[in-house]
Amino acid sequence: MAEAERIIGTPDTPGAAGDGQRRPDADEAPAAAGEPTAEATGTGAEGGEPGDPAGRAAPDGPEGADVADGTAERPRGKRRIAVLFAVAGFAYALDLISKMIVVAELEHHEPIEIIGDWLKFEAIRNAGAAFGFGEAFTVIFTAIAAVVIVVIARLARKLYSLPWAIALGLLLGGALGNLTDRIFRSPGVFEGAVVDFIAPKHFAVFNLADSAIVCGGILIVLLSFRGLDPDGTVHKD
Repeated sequence: MAEAERIIGTPDTPGAAGDGQRRPDADEAPAAAGEPTAEATGTGAEGGEPGDPAGRAAPDGPEGADVADGTAERPRGKRRIAVLFAVAGFAYALDLISKMIVVAELEHHEPIEIIGDWLKFEAIRNAGAAFGFGEAFTVIFTAIAAVVIVVIARLARKLYSLPWAIALGLLLGGALGNLTDRIFRSPGVFEGAVVDFIAPKHFAVFNLADSAIVCGGILIVLLSFRGLDPDGTVHKD
């Protein structure tokens, strides 16, 4: 009998042939008494932050996190696209209506004195840029105005600053106003002359679209000096 058992062999672990259960290995042994487990400490299997049972780290991103290079955290909230287009629409409508009145009532007539000789309303067709500069480059100025409109439209996607929305709205409205003249007024498409009518003494004649462009440009320069970006980030240095 002993020789038969030696040839056939005996189970290595007690109860292996009885209940079919395997004895746990050393590395699967439960934690010793008093030793905290992973569930108790809140630490996940992947080494997450304490208190997160799933082992996920706390989310970080541009919102709610300070920028390491000295900039303020990015503001939350809706984009200022509605403000941009509202300002642009107002500036464009004001410029368009004023030019229609000037062409209908003032063109081919004597200038109207507003403040003596210091300020007059005088209808002039300008083939150049703002304030009458560069009359030989009408097509180029038309292309530049179109590029400005496209750039402003792209910036609107990340616009969170109200002052930037106003500034870009003024630029957009002014560019659209003069571009409309370039396209639809004589002598031809993309070569049309812009209607100017505000004539200060010792200064070039301009229109409301030129005024909107200049005001928007000045505001952008001031915002840049203050370190304010279109997305609302403020640079402290």
